[in-house]
Amino acid sequence: MSEHRKIIHVDMDAFYASVEQRDHPEWRGLPVIVGSPQGRGVVLTASYEARKFGVRSAMPGKEAYRRCPHGIFAPPRFSAYKEASQKIREIFFMHTDLVEPLSLDEAYLDVTQDKQGIGSAIEIAKAIKQAIFEATELTASAGVSINKFVAKVASGMQKPNGLTFIGPSKIEAFMEQLRVEDFHGIGKVTAEKMNKQGLFTGADMKLLSQEELTRRFGKSGRYYYNLVRGIDNRAVQPHRETKSVSVEDTFREDVLDLIVLDAELDVLTEKLFKRLERYELFGRTITLKVKYHDFTHVTRSRSFAFPVTDANQVLETVRELLRTTDAGTKLVRLLGVGVAGFGDQEKPVGSQLNLFDV
Repeated sequence: MSEHRKIIHVDMDAFYASVEQRDHPEWRGLPVIVGSPQGRGVVLTASYEARKFGVRSAMPGKEAYRRCPHGIFAPPRFSAYKEASQKIREIFFMHTDLVEPLSLDEAYLDVTQDKQGIGSAIEIAKAIKQAIFEATELTASAGVSINKFVAKVASGMQKPNGLTFIGPSKIEAFMEQLRVEDFHGIGKVTAEKMNKQGLFTGADMKLLSQEELTRRFGKSGRYYYNLVRGIDNRAVQPHRETKSVSVEDTFREDVLDLIVLDAELDVLTEKLFKRLERYELFGRTITLKVKYHDFTHVTRSRSFAFPVTDANQVLETVRELLRTTDAGTKLVRLLGVGVAGFGDQEKPVGSQLNLFDV
């Protein structure tokens, strides 16, 4: 892999549930479901024992209880999950500064230049997995390849506690056998559209020219053309500074529960504030973005007289802004939090900023 980038995707195994089983040894080997079986609550994470009964993340708690009535329903403890996540991040940074966290339990690492001088990305991944287990008693799965997309798919191939390497010579064959819904950037709606056109796998897509893909799927066609050939040039991005600083995350499944949405805002705010502190950027305008299941989206902003330097104030503000949207009554696909107005004392209070336009 000397002429290629060395990318590792690390994904913790059933993270929240595994933390609960670690902290409650009597629950080990039993079906643990993080979430409530009552009301409108949803499952945040299910242990592998619970998944055998068909319990999945984002499933309504009542449905999880119907499928697994003998399961242990544990209320989420985000402080414990954050503590474990911080230890895991510290291990990542022992090997590289190029770490792109995707959530508390998932990250990309570019180890082309590794701090430990190990050289082999596979050996680095082994060392990271071992260090995580020693520090947290939790297992992680890792995917290793030359780009982000292949590494991400590879990390899910041998869960739990897996390690999968897809080398350059294997990538094209690997891409050909993937289902179209497994490709980064292809959601349910697009996958269904592709299936109706007889496109079910990477091999099916590969039969179409770039022009034909563009005709059928618009400007995404060129992206699909490259991706199905294993071409993914996205860099691991430890930070993305702009005139505004924002972070956002798409849920694996659409979410209705305000408790889950509030928890995600907590994670996003923490990630955002670390960036703000790193670059000593503090702005006056806080913006929330909500994208619904039908891909419509809204933004809500609030401006203050002075720059906001308290993460709790950002969190409280975006949670209040969330209540001014249809979240809780309409399924949410994505949340984003942003700050702008750095060093700008003149912009009128209440002005709307579109930080998240794409």
